[in-house]
Amino acid sequence: MSRSSSAERWREAWPSLLRWLAGLSLLGLLLGHATQHLQLPGLARLELQLYDARLRLFAPARPDPRIVILDIDERSLAQLGRWPWKRSLLAEAIEKAFSPEGALLLGLDMVLAEPDDSSGLSTLDGLAAGPLRDDAAFADQLQALRPRLDHDARLARVLQQHAVVLGFHLSNADGAARIGSLPPPSVAPAVMGAQLDHLTRWQGYGGNLEALQQATTQAGFLNALADADGITRRMPLLAQHGGQVYAALPLVLAQTLMGNAAITPVLAPLVQGPAPLVGLSLATPRGPLLLPTDGQAAVLVPYRATSGDYARYSVADLLAGRLPAGALRGRVVLLGSSAPGLLDQRATPLASAYPGVAVHASLLSGLLDGSLASAPGHAPALEAAMLLLMGLSLLWLLPRLGWPGVIAIALLWLALLLGLNFGAWVWARQALPLASGLLLLPGLLGLHLLFAYFGERGAKHRLGALFGHYVPPALVQEMSLHPGRYSMASRSAELTVLFADVRGFTGIAERLAPAELAALMHEYFSAMTEIVGAHRGTLDKYMGDALMAFWGAPLDDPDHALHAVQAALAMQAELARLNARFAAAGRPELAISTGIHSGAMVVGDLGSRQRRAYTVLGDNVNLAARLQELCSRRGAPLLISEATHARLGGAIPCAALGPVAVRGRQAEVSIYEPLAS
Repeated sequence: MSRSSSAERWREAWPSLLRWLAGLSLLGLLLGHATQHLQLPGLARLELQLYDARLRLFAPARPDPRIVILDIDERSLAQLGRWPWKRSLLAEAIEKAFSPEGALLLGLDMVLAEPDDSSGLSTLDGLAAGPLRDDAAFADQLQALRPRLDHDARLARVLQQHAVVLGFHLSNADGAARIGSLPPPSVAPAVMGAQLDHLTRWQGYGGNLEALQQATTQAGFLNALADADGITRRMPLLAQHGGQVYAALPLVLAQTLMGNAAITPVLAPLVQGPAPLVGLSLATPRGPLLLPTDGQAAVLVPYRATSGDYARYSVADLLAGRLPAGALRGRVVLLGSSAPGLLDQRATPLASAYPGVAVHASLLSGLLDGSLASAPGHAPALEAAMLLLMGLSLLWLLPRLGWPGVIAIALLWLALLLGLNFGAWVWARQALPLASGLLLLPGLLGLHLLFAYFGERGAKHRLGALFGHYVPPALVQEMSLHPGRYSMASRSAELTVLFADVRGFTGIAERLAPAELAALMHEYFSAMTEIVGAHRGTLDKYMGDALMAFWGAPLDDPDHALHAVQAALAMQAELARLNARFAAAGRPELAISTGIHSGAMVVGDLGSRQRRAYTVLGDNVNLAARLQELCSRRGAPLLISEATHARLGGAIPCAALGPVAVRGRQAEVSIYEPLAS
């Protein structure tokens, strides 16, 4: 293999290698992010935004009739006083929710950690234990008034009489305190086993007054998990504090509705080593209810669309008896606040200010439906496999396809990505990653476009450098549409070659000054070269007063013989017009002899180490030169061989001149003279 051939092949292979390197680099970057070996914050934000868009797209539009929110709204605060209210008022609201309104179960989205001293009972108790301890009348009167003044005791009695689940907060703040009382653990640590260490761990808590917590042993934590952008998308169903396991308020409510269903962890099957947590199971009277979770027992909150929000009633209307008939009957009631001043607003995918009580209602609705969505533990592996399949297939296919194929394969992959992702969400309730795939697809398409653009520019430049001296710009432009088809590498091909020589050039050269001769030949060669290019020919070289051209390479031309003969006839016609101008300018007239032959010959970058040229070689090339020499002896301006005549197929009339002996050949050659129409 020649050094120039090796260099040419390397130049052709280098863009492809560079494209693969760039594509694999992008693929590796996204694979690192997918497998959590690399953190790309921008891609993580895009993933969250795509999740929000998908959630809004498929969020249920109809309200859940099983759940009602009793709202401590701005109107309630205006009519009943600022928060915190007296516990007696809260007790009255809870009592009315059950009787006469007929609520089935009530959850409190609030923490009652401090005693209610609004009645002054603690002051009176201080007097009874101090200055008035010997005043029997005061002690009797205080004892008689105590049921009316002890608002916490009244609320505790209401809690004992009805199905109420309290709320409490867990905290990891610096110096997190432990205030109030916690309920009994929801799951025994032994049941959780090794999964206990994977639950979200909290250092402190804000619980309820002990008397209130003892009145109803049921309580659930109110904590949700905000992502890096501050939006609440997930909520843990279980959490750990002090080695004990506690359940979220919506889960405790669901347990209560299902007959205090016991909770057991569900582990991934067929896993070597410690199996990860994949869900929780509730032992309901109708059988186990599987709740899919992530490894931390967290789930994605199944928010409903704004049009499918929960029925909400103001606590002020409840206490005033203004609720619609049957508004709470047989329903789960969540008592919380939407008033901005009470600071229970959270940013969610649906709204920047969303009441916390509605977050719990959304999760409870999903628990009751068994329609919770989760990010499965196998999602990173699935994402990596999808990226590998898409990336490698696109890197291999795109350079081999035309633009319709590129568009088709891109749309196919986009449909596959969205179809699998949306299908997993709708039918399997699994939130699969989407951002990496949506970034890889345009990324590889962009690289393909970039390399195609610069490759086309480079190919045009190389074609122009290689063939610009041989073929006209129009043909170079045509070749640039498929640059990979053209090379200067030597090959054998069926071509047609033409030799044209100026008759009597020696005498003309003797009569003219060098500058005049150069100007004359410049005008002649320019006109003849234009004709060669106009007929899709390749200019080989100028040899003194002779011109050599061929047809069929580098551009394939099935009609190479016809185009060569048409070019020769056009050269004769153009020469007549040139001679008219030469005569008018006092210049000598020119006559040319032209020989044309068709056949197999070698074409390519031929020559020596010092100088090479794109040319043709072979015995058939020599025959064309010999036919040109015969023209003057036969008195014909143009002669063609039998092989060329056969390829014309009668397209140009020719006069048969019979066989003639040709220098350098033993056999005679039949020749023809094309006749100008």
